[in-house]
Amino acid sequence: MSGSNSAERKRHEPLVLVETADISEEDWLDYRRRGIGGSDVSAIFGTSPFRTARDLYYDKLNIASVEDDEGNWVAMEMGHLLEPLVAKIFERKTGYRVYQIKKMFQHPQYPWMLADVDYFVELPDGTTAILEIKTTNYNARDNWWMNGKETVPVYYESQGRHYMAVTDLDRCFFCCLYGNNEEEVIIREVKRDFEYEAEMVFLEQYFWENHVQRHVPPPYTESGALIIESARKHFGPADKNAPAVALDLDMTAKLMQYLRLLDEKKNAEVYSKEIDKDIQRLKALLIAEMGTSCTAVCEQEGVNYTVTYTPVRKSIIDKDNLLRLKLEHPDIYEQFVTVSESRRFSVRASIMEAA
Repeated sequence: MSGSNSAERKRHEPLVLVETADISEEDWLDYRRRGIGGSDVSAIFGTSPFRTARDLYYDKLNIASVEDDEGNWVAMEMGHLLEPLVAKIFERKTGYRVYQIKKMFQHPQYPWMLADVDYFVELPDGTTAILEIKTTNYNARDNWWMNGKETVPVYYESQGRHYMAVTDLDRCFFCCLYGNNEEEVIIREVKRDFEYEAEMVFLEQYFWENHVQRHVPPPYTESGALIIESARKHFGPADKNAPAVALDLDMTAKLMQYLRLLDEKKNAEVYSKEIDKDIQRLKALLIAEMGTSCTAVCEQEGVNYTVTYTPVRKSIIDKDNLLRLKLEHPDIYEQFVTVSESRRFSVRASIMEAA
Protein backbone atom coordinates (compact mmCIF):
# COMPACT_ATOMS: atom_id res chain seq x y z
CA MET A 1 0.00 0.00 0.00
CA SER A 2 1.18 3.48 -0.79
CA GLY A 3 0.83 6.03 2.00
CA SER A 4 2.53 9.43 2.04
CA ASN A 5 5.93 10.18 0.57
CA SER A 6 7.37 10.78 4.03
CA ALA A 7 10.79 9.19 4.49
CA GLU A 8 11.27 10.16 8.12
CA ARG A 9 10.11 6.83 9.47
CA LYS A 10 10.11 3.23 8.42
CA ARG A 11 6.95 2.17 6.60
CA HIS A 12 5.41 -1.28 6.84
CA GLU A 13 3.18 -3.46 4.73
CA PRO A 14 0.23 -4.99 6.60
CA LEU A 15 -0.07 -8.73 6.74
CA VAL A 16 -3.17 -10.50 5.44
CA LEU A 17 -4.90 -12.55 8.11
CA VAL A 18 -7.59 -13.91 5.77
CA GLU A 19 -9.25 -13.31 2.42
CA THR A 20 -12.82 -12.27 3.22
CA ALA A 21 -14.56 -12.42 -0.18
CA ASP A 22 -15.94 -15.94 0.22
CA ILE A 23 -15.91 -16.71 3.94
CA SER A 24 -19.09 -17.16 5.96
CA GLU A 25 -20.21 -14.64 8.56
CA GLU A 26 -19.50 -17.20 11.27
CA ASP A 27 -15.91 -17.64 10.07
CA TRP A 28 -15.50 -13.88 9.70
CA LEU A 29 -16.59 -13.39 13.31
CA ASP A 30 -14.15 -16.08 14.40
CA TYR A 31 -11.25 -14.30 12.70
CA ARG A 32 -12.34 -10.97 14.17
CA ARG A 33 -12.15 -12.46 17.66
CA ARG A 34 -8.44 -13.12 17.12
CA GLY A 35 -7.66 -9.49 17.69
CA ILE A 36 -8.95 -5.94 18.00
CA GLY A 37 -10.74 -4.34 15.06
CA GLY A 38 -11.36 -0.68 14.35
CA SER A 39 -14.94 -0.67 15.63
CA ASP A 40 -13.72 -2.22 18.91
CA VAL A 41 -11.46 0.67 19.88
CA SER A 42 -14.11 3.07 21.18
CA ALA A 43 -15.29 0.43 23.67
CA ILE A 44 -11.72 0.13 24.98
CA PHE A 45 -11.49 3.93 25.21
CA GLY A 46 -14.84 4.16 27.02
CA THR A 47 -16.25 6.44 24.30
CA SER A 48 -18.63 4.00 22.64
CA PRO A 49 -22.32 4.95 22.96
CA PHE A 50 -23.24 1.36 22.11
CA ARG A 51 -21.27 -1.02 24.34
CA THR A 52 -18.87 -1.37 27.23
CA ALA A 53 -15.33 -2.72 27.38
CA ARG A 54 -16.80 -5.66 29.30
CA ASP A 55 -19.13 -6.41 26.34
CA LEU A 56 -16.11 -6.42 24.03
CA TYR A 57 -14.24 -8.72 26.42
CA TYR A 58 -17.17 -11.18 26.41
CA ASP A 59 -17.22 -11.07 22.62
CA LYS A 60 -13.49 -11.78 22.24
CA LEU A 61 -13.82 -14.83 24.49
CA ASN A 62 -16.95 -15.87 22.56
CA ILE A 63 -19.03 -15.69 25.73
CA ALA A 64 -21.54 -13.36 24.10
CA SER A 65 -21.26 -11.74 20.69
CA VAL A 66 -21.60 -7.97 20.35
CA GLU A 67 -23.74 -8.81 17.32
CA ASP A 68 -26.24 -10.78 19.42
CA ASP A 69 -28.35 -7.72 20.29
CA GLU A 70 -30.97 -7.53 17.55
CA GLY A 71 -32.65 -4.40 18.89
CA ASN A 72 -31.09 -2.22 16.22
CA TRP A 73 -30.79 -4.80 13.45
CA VAL A 74 -32.75 -2.75 10.90
CA ALA A 75 -30.37 0.21 11.15
CA MET A 76 -27.37 -2.12 10.92
CA GLU A 77 -28.77 -3.92 7.91
CA MET A 78 -29.63 -0.63 6.18
CA GLY A 79 -26.08 0.54 6.79
CA HIS A 80 -24.67 -2.55 5.06
CA LEU A 81 -27.08 -2.30 2.14
CA LEU A 82 -26.32 1.38 1.57
CA GLU A 83 -22.50 1.08 1.63
CA PRO A 84 -22.07 0.79 -2.19
CA LEU A 85 -24.42 3.74 -2.74
CA VAL A 86 -22.63 5.97 -0.25
CA ALA A 87 -19.26 5.01 -1.76
CA LYS A 88 -20.62 6.03 -5.18
CA ILE A 89 -21.77 9.38 -3.77
CA PHE A 90 -18.27 9.93 -2.37
CA GLU A 91 -16.79 9.25 -5.82
CA ARG A 92 -19.16 11.74 -7.45
CA LYS A 93 -18.51 14.38 -4.80
CA THR A 94 -14.70 14.12 -4.76
CA GLY A 95 -13.76 12.72 -8.15
CA TYR A 96 -11.58 10.13 -6.41
CA ARG A 97 -11.70 6.46 -7.41
CA VAL A 98 -12.69 4.09 -4.63
CA TYR A 99 -12.25 0.32 -4.53
CA GLN A 100 -12.46 -2.59 -2.14
CA ILE A 101 -9.86 -5.11 -1.02
CA LYS A 102 -11.63 -8.13 0.45
CA LYS A 103 -9.03 -8.96 3.07
CA MET A 104 -8.68 -8.71 6.82
CA PHE A 105 -5.35 -7.04 7.49
CA GLN A 106 -3.04 -7.54 10.46
CA HIS A 107 -0.35 -5.26 11.87
CA PRO A 108 3.08 -6.90 11.43
CA GLN A 109 4.37 -5.67 14.80
CA TYR A 110 1.15 -5.88 16.81
CA PRO A 111 -0.62 -9.03 15.55
CA TRP A 112 -3.73 -8.35 17.67
CA MET A 113 -4.41 -5.17 15.63
CA LEU A 114 -6.77 -6.12 12.77
CA ALA A 115 -8.43 -4.07 10.04
CA ASP A 116 -11.33 -4.90 7.74
CA VAL A 117 -11.59 -1.65 5.77
CA ASP A 118 -14.77 -0.59 3.92
CA TYR A 119 -13.05 1.01 0.91
CA PHE A 120 -9.73 2.39 -0.24
CA VAL A 121 -9.29 5.66 -2.13
CA GLU A 122 -6.90 6.32 -5.01
CA LEU A 123 -5.71 9.92 -4.64
CA PRO A 124 -4.44 12.17 -7.48
CA ASP A 125 -0.87 12.20 -6.09
CA GLY A 126 -0.65 8.41 -6.39
CA THR A 127 -1.09 7.72 -2.67
CA THR A 128 -3.84 5.67 -1.04
CA ALA A 129 -6.33 6.62 1.66
CA ILE A 130 -9.05 4.83 3.62
CA LEU A 131 -12.77 5.44 3.19
CA GLU A 132 -15.19 4.50 5.96
CA ILE A 133 -18.89 4.50 5.13
CA LYS A 134 -21.46 5.62 7.72
CA THR A 135 -25.20 6.19 7.72
CA THR A 136 -27.28 8.03 10.28
CA ASN A 137 -30.62 9.79 10.61
CA TYR A 138 -31.39 13.46 10.09
CA ASN A 139 -31.42 14.30 13.81
CA ALA A 140 -28.13 12.54 14.57
CA ARG A 141 -26.22 14.42 11.86
CA ASP A 142 -25.37 17.05 14.51
CA ASN A 143 -22.84 14.60 15.97
CA TRP A 144 -20.60 15.53 13.03
CA TRP A 145 -20.23 19.09 14.38
CA MET A 146 -18.87 20.32 17.70
CA ASN A 147 -19.23 23.94 18.79
CA GLY A 148 -20.03 24.89 15.22
CA LYS A 149 -16.92 23.21 13.80
CA GLU A 150 -16.76 20.17 11.55
CA THR A 151 -15.64 17.03 13.37
CA VAL A 152 -15.78 13.24 13.33
CA PRO A 153 -17.56 11.55 16.26
CA VAL A 154 -14.90 10.25 18.62
CA TYR A 155 -16.18 6.68 18.38
CA TYR A 156 -15.64 6.77 14.60
CA GLU A 157 -12.38 8.72 14.75
CA SER A 158 -10.70 5.97 16.80
CA GLN A 159 -11.83 3.42 14.20
CA GLY A 160 -10.22 5.37 11.36
CA ARG A 161 -7.01 5.93 13.31
CA HIS A 162 -6.78 2.23 14.11
CA TYR A 163 -7.12 1.38 10.40
CA MET A 164 -4.44 3.91 9.47
CA ALA A 165 -2.09 2.32 12.00
CA VAL A 166 -2.67 -1.22 10.70
CA THR A 167 -2.47 -0.37 6.99
CA ASP A 168 0.25 2.32 7.41
CA LEU A 169 -1.82 4.88 5.50
CA ASP A 170 -1.88 8.54 6.45
CA ARG A 171 -5.36 9.72 5.49
CA CYS A 172 -8.83 8.45 6.29
CA PHE A 173 -12.05 9.80 4.81
CA PHE A 174 -15.52 9.37 6.30
CA CYS A 175 -18.65 9.65 4.19
CA CYS A 176 -21.92 9.68 6.14
CA LEU A 177 -25.33 9.69 4.48
CA TYR A 178 -28.14 11.14 6.62
CA GLY A 179 -30.89 11.71 4.03
CA ASN A 180 -32.24 10.37 0.77
CA ASN A 181 -30.24 12.37 -1.78
CA GLU A 182 -26.58 13.05 -2.54
CA GLU A 183 -26.73 16.52 -0.99
CA GLU A 184 -27.55 15.07 2.41
CA VAL A 185 -24.12 13.62 2.97
CA ILE A 186 -21.22 14.56 5.22
CA ILE A 187 -17.60 14.08 4.15
CA ARG A 188 -14.75 14.42 6.62
CA GLU A 189 -11.03 13.71 6.53
CA VAL A 190 -8.77 12.65 9.39
CA LYS A 191 -4.99 12.74 9.04
CA ARG A 192 -2.63 10.52 10.93
CA ASP A 193 -1.56 11.61 14.43
CA PHE A 194 1.32 9.53 15.78
CA GLU A 195 0.98 10.73 19.38
CA TYR A 196 -2.66 9.65 19.39
CA GLU A 197 -1.66 6.40 17.70
CA ALA A 198 0.98 5.56 20.31
CA GLU A 199 -1.51 5.98 23.15
CA MET A 200 -4.12 3.99 21.22
CA VAL A 201 -1.72 1.08 20.67
CA PHE A 202 -0.80 1.11 24.37
CA LEU A 203 -4.45 0.96 25.50
CA GLU A 204 -5.32 -1.74 22.97
CA GLN A 205 -2.32 -3.83 23.98
CA TYR A 206 -3.19 -3.47 27.67
CA PHE A 207 -6.78 -4.60 27.01
CA TRP A 208 -5.69 -7.55 24.90
CA GLU A 209 -2.86 -8.82 27.10
CA ASN A 210 -4.22 -8.02 30.57
CA HIS A 211 -7.89 -8.76 30.05
CA VAL A 212 -8.57 -11.00 27.04
CA GLN A 213 -5.51 -13.22 27.23
CA ARG A 214 -5.62 -13.47 31.03
CA HIS A 215 -9.41 -13.92 31.13
CA VAL A 216 -9.80 -10.97 33.52
CA PRO A 217 -12.93 -8.87 32.87
CA PRO A 218 -12.23 -5.14 32.56
CA PRO A 219 -13.95 -2.92 35.13
CA TYR A 220 -17.07 -1.01 34.23
CA THR A 221 -16.24 2.67 33.67
CA GLU A 222 -19.09 3.67 31.37
CA SER A 223 -22.44 5.38 31.91
CA GLY A 224 -25.08 3.83 34.14
CA ALA A 225 -27.38 2.97 31.24
CA LEU A 226 -24.64 1.12 29.31
CA ILE A 227 -23.54 -0.80 32.42
CA ILE A 228 -27.09 -1.94 33.23
CA GLU A 229 -27.69 -3.00 29.63
CA SER A 230 -24.40 -4.89 29.60
CA ALA A 231 -25.25 -6.70 32.85
CA ARG A 232 -28.72 -7.53 31.57
CA LYS A 233 -27.36 -9.06 28.38
CA HIS A 234 -24.71 -11.07 30.22
CA PHE A 235 -26.65 -12.32 33.25
CA GLY A 236 -30.15 -12.61 31.80
CA PRO A 237 -33.36 -12.40 33.87
CA ALA A 238 -33.47 -12.22 37.65
CA ASP A 239 -33.45 -15.38 39.75
CA LYS A 240 -35.62 -14.97 42.84
CA ASN A 241 -34.04 -18.08 44.35
CA ALA A 242 -30.45 -16.86 44.00
CA PRO A 243 -28.68 -16.25 47.32
CA ALA A 244 -28.07 -12.71 48.52
CA VAL A 245 -24.78 -11.16 47.42
CA ALA A 246 -22.49 -10.03 50.23
CA LEU A 247 -20.96 -6.73 49.13
CA ASP A 248 -17.21 -6.44 49.67
CA LEU A 249 -15.50 -3.33 51.05
CA ASP A 250 -15.18 -1.70 47.64
CA MET A 251 -18.84 -2.19 46.74
CA THR A 252 -19.92 -1.15 50.25
CA ALA A 253 -18.01 2.10 49.75
CA LYS A 254 -19.84 2.59 46.45
CA LEU A 255 -23.18 2.02 48.20
CA MET A 256 -22.31 4.61 50.86
CA GLN A 257 -21.36 7.09 48.15
CA TYR A 258 -24.63 6.35 46.33
CA LEU A 259 -26.64 7.09 49.49
CA ARG A 260 -24.67 10.29 50.18
CA LEU A 261 -25.32 11.53 46.66
CA LEU A 262 -29.02 10.73 46.99
CA ASP A 263 -29.15 12.93 50.10
CA GLU A 264 -27.17 15.64 48.34
CA LYS A 265 -29.57 15.55 45.40
CA LYS A 266 -32.60 15.66 47.70
CA ASN A 267 -31.28 18.73 49.55
CA ALA A 268 -29.88 20.58 46.55
CA GLU A 269 -31.63 23.78 45.53
CA VAL A 270 -30.52 23.44 41.90
CA TYR A 271 -30.61 20.24 39.85
CA SER A 272 -27.14 18.90 39.05
CA LYS A 273 -26.76 16.76 35.96
CA GLU A 274 -23.35 15.57 37.17
CA ILE A 275 -24.70 14.35 40.50
CA ASP A 276 -27.51 12.52 38.75
CA LYS A 277 -25.01 10.92 36.36
CA ASP A 278 -22.85 9.74 39.29
CA ILE A 279 -25.91 8.35 41.09
CA GLN A 280 -26.98 6.35 38.03
CA ARG A 281 -23.47 5.01 37.49
CA LEU A 282 -23.05 3.88 41.13
CA LYS A 283 -26.47 2.26 41.00
CA ALA A 284 -25.48 0.44 37.81
CA LEU A 285 -22.25 -0.84 39.38
CA LEU A 286 -24.21 -2.27 42.30
CA ILE A 287 -26.71 -3.87 39.91
CA ALA A 288 -23.89 -5.45 37.89
CA GLU A 289 -22.36 -6.80 41.11
CA MET A 290 -25.66 -8.45 42.03
CA GLY A 291 -25.91 -10.37 38.75
CA THR A 292 -29.10 -12.47 38.76
CA SER A 293 -29.58 -12.09 42.51
CA CYS A 294 -32.40 -9.87 43.75
CA THR A 295 -30.69 -8.99 47.05
CA ALA A 296 -27.34 -7.71 48.27
CA VAL A 297 -26.32 -7.09 51.89
CA CYS A 298 -23.56 -5.33 53.79
CA GLU A 299 -22.81 -3.77 57.16
CA GLN A 300 -21.31 -0.36 57.82
CA GLU A 301 -20.73 1.27 61.21
CA GLY A 302 -23.34 -0.80 63.02
CA VAL A 303 -25.99 -0.48 60.32
CA ASN A 304 -27.21 -3.35 58.15
CA TYR A 305 -27.97 -2.41 54.55
CA THR A 306 -30.15 -4.47 52.26
CA VAL A 307 -30.18 -3.67 48.55
CA THR A 308 -33.00 -5.13 46.48
CA TYR A 309 -33.33 -5.25 42.73
CA THR A 310 -36.69 -6.92 42.40
CA PRO A 311 -38.12 -8.13 39.10
CA VAL A 312 -41.53 -6.86 38.06
CA ARG A 313 -42.97 -9.18 35.46
CA LYS A 314 -46.18 -8.89 33.52
CA SER A 315 -47.75 -10.76 30.65
CA ILE A 316 -48.18 -8.69 27.53
CA ILE A 317 -49.15 -9.17 23.92
CA ASP A 318 -47.18 -7.10 21.46
CA LYS A 319 -48.98 -5.27 18.66
CA ASP A 320 -48.23 -7.79 15.92
CA ASN A 321 -49.37 -10.74 17.99
CA LEU A 322 -52.41 -8.84 19.24
CA LEU A 323 -53.54 -8.33 15.66
CA ARG A 324 -52.95 -11.99 14.84
CA LEU A 325 -54.81 -12.99 17.99
CA LYS A 326 -57.88 -10.99 16.99
CA LEU A 327 -57.89 -12.19 13.40
CA GLU A 328 -56.78 -15.80 13.64
CA HIS A 329 -57.11 -17.28 17.14
CA PRO A 330 -59.46 -15.33 19.37
CA ASP A 331 -59.90 -18.40 21.57
CA ILE A 332 -56.20 -19.11 22.19
CA TYR A 333 -54.67 -16.42 24.36
CA GLU A 334 -51.67 -18.12 25.92
CA GLN A 335 -49.89 -18.85 22.64
CA PHE A 336 -49.42 -15.15 22.05
CA VAL A 337 -48.47 -14.02 25.52
CA THR A 338 -44.91 -12.88 26.15
CA VAL A 339 -43.47 -11.95 29.52
CA SER A 340 -41.71 -8.63 29.97
CA GLU A 341 -39.50 -7.92 32.94
CA SER A 342 -38.33 -4.76 34.63
CA ARG A 343 -36.56 -4.51 37.97
CA ARG A 344 -37.03 -2.10 40.86
CA PHE A 345 -33.92 -0.95 42.76
CA SER A 346 -34.10 0.06 46.44
CA VAL A 347 -31.89 0.27 49.55
CA ARG A 348 -33.08 -0.32 53.14
CA ALA A 349 -31.03 0.38 56.28
CA SER A 350 -31.61 -1.14 59.73
CA ILE A 351 -29.75 -0.69 63.01
CA MET A 352 -27.92 -3.79 64.17
CA GLU A 353 -29.26 -5.26 67.40
CA ALA A 354 -26.87 -5.33 70.34
CA ALA A 355 -25.44 -8.73 71.09
